[in-house]
Amino acid sequence: MFSTGSPYKGGHIEKQDHALDLKRLELLVKLDTTVESEVLLGILPDQIKLRFATAHVDKDRTFWRNVLWSDETKIELFGHNDHHYVWRKKEACKLKNTIPTMKHGGGSIMLCGCFAAEGTDALHKIDGIMRAENYVDILRQHLKTSLKLGRKMVFQMENDPKHTSKVVAKWLKDNKVKVLKWQSQSPDLNPIENVWAELKKRVRARRPTNLTPLHQLCQEEWDKIHPTYCGKLVEDYPKRLTQVKQF
Repeated sequence: MFSTGSPYKGGHIEKQDHALDLKRLELLVKLDTTVESEVLLGILPDQIKLRFATAHVDKDRTFWRNVLWSDETKIELFGHNDHHYVWRKKEACKLKNTIPTMKHGGGSIMLCGCFAAEGTDALHKIDGIMRAENYVDILRQHLKTSLKLGRKMVFQMENDPKHTSKVVAKWLKDNKVKVLKWQSQSPDLNPIENVWAELKKRVRARRPTNLTPLHQLCQEEWDKIHPTYCGKLVEDYPKRLTQVKQF
């Protein structure tokens, strides 16, 4: 059994009158090792981002204007992580100042979208689980006509297994699509995350009450995001890479 007093004295474990519980000691060692591993793994994303920033920081704005940024996101009908506040007088809660809620968030939809400096482009609703073959279908439907960037286009996609699968790689190669080599665990390097945040803010302001119109609302608000907003994100991208290097 452990002594009720502190087992540490002078930087070493004080000898106890009773034998140490080896199982507990083994558990402590395992916990310590786990924590250390998690800390080390937590450093890796910054190293990955630094590697990407170093490799691309010297590219000029002309290059980034030709990049088609893509990603997937989930749009929740009533996001459980969203908090809304209103000012009101005491005992003056009005129905118009309340926001409907639903158990388990009311459901959600998955979207795959892309944008470039010229503005937002395709927004595709994903039905069910997206596999590599489904992703190829999305590329086939949308990529060739996206913003008419033509041969100058450089396609960016997240480093997800379905994106890097052989079937996707073959389609991209067969269609002569240039791909921006991307890093894992680097979502904050992708400016489409800013566009997703803007979309979710706009959709939330529309206050949809069921899933049926949610996709249509997303499409409407996606189309309303001004090209100036998208262009500014791309124009500022070299600054983002510089900041990563200076961090």
